[in-house]
Amino acid sequence: MVKVILHGSNGHMGRIIDSLIAEDPEIEIVAGVDRVSGAVNPYPVFSSIENCEVQADVIIDFANASAEDALLDYCVTKRIPLVLCTTGLSEAQLDHVREAEKHVAVLKSANMSLGINTLIDLLHRASDVFCRAGFDVEIVEKHHRRKLDAPSGTAIALADAVNESQGNVYHYVYDRSQRRQARDDKEIGISAVRGGSIVGEHEVIFAGMDELITFRHTAYSRAVFGKGAIEAAKFLAGKGAGHYDMADVIAAD
Repeated sequence: MVKVILHGSNGHMGRIIDSLIAEDPEIEIVAGVDRVSGAVNPYPVFSSIENCEVQADVIIDFANASAEDALLDYCVTKRIPLVLCTTGLSEAQLDHVREAEKHVAVLKSANMSLGINTLIDLLHRASDVFCRAGFDVEIVEKHHRRKLDAPSGTAIALADAVNESQGNVYHYVYDRSQRRQARDDKEIGISAVRGGSIVGEHEVIFAGMDELITFRHTAYSRAVFGKGAIEAAKFLAGKGAGHYDMADVIAAD
């Protein structure tokens, strides 16, 4: 049984993970951390990570970036592996993550979905065929109207998968409205759509002469991210110091 501290236990993703783990016989939450009180939890919830003295095998983090530095210090001190799902970290915090990885296992991924990470693996292989054959690459991502950043980190990760497989020869184009010219051979167009309650949709298009191949991933609820985080926690428990991502989780299955 993998024992988990859920950092951000009373937030939206925390509640989703709570309900998923309740149905999983291989993992359990032994403590939560959240500044918001008042929720009814079947485990103790602390207002800050520094106050938590409960023993655990791994921490799942879906909280606020402002709490990340204290969490990283805690994980290093206690030698507890961390599944880091919080987004919006500053460059200084990312440096802090890299420093923590020298002392403890940290799993960080642009998207925790098992489907998206399998798609990234597929793109590495598909790009070898289509890019070398001269196909153009376009990425379209769609999210709910409240999402602040554009394009999404996942869209960039998908573009990076294509680019890295080809020796990083591509550049990214986010807006063609000020251009009056044909696309060049080494660009990846990335477009963002914001509206309604779209959880997340990412489409990678390989467009050739008289031929079109599309890879699409659609998230119908945020539970897909919670499921990925839980599988990551099971994988990371007991691992040695270093950087891990969802590709390692998929490869281990």
